[in-house]
Amino acid sequence: MNVPMTDSTYLILLSLLEERHGYGIMKVIEDTSTGQIKIGPASMYTILKKLVDSGDISLKQDINRKKMYVITNLGLEKLKLEVERRQLFAEVGEALLKGNSARGIIEESDFNEK
Repeated sequence: MNVPMTDSTYLILLSLLEERHGYGIMKVIEDTSTGQIKIGPASMYTILKKLVDSGDISLKQDINRKKMYVITNLGLEKLKLEVERRQLFAEVGEALLKGNSARGIIEESDFNEK
């Protein structure tokens, strides 16, 4: 079963589709959200440690001794499932806002089988 990610974990994994160091991760998240989302260093490094421990990202060090992080294949698979989950929620939300039933959307989704 796919365990839902927090928004912060989701955004960090998205930012690590390219190898980055801590400040780079925070900057990408802030830039791509046009400043609406900021993750502080304490929260980010706590999440990064959990992601390294779970095998979702790997830690590298570059020449300047900066810690560099990158998503692993396991993390990428989890991220893809999370994108699907969030897309399903968006479709359900749109249907409900229009006054329609979301039952068909949910029944047609194969998300619960993953």
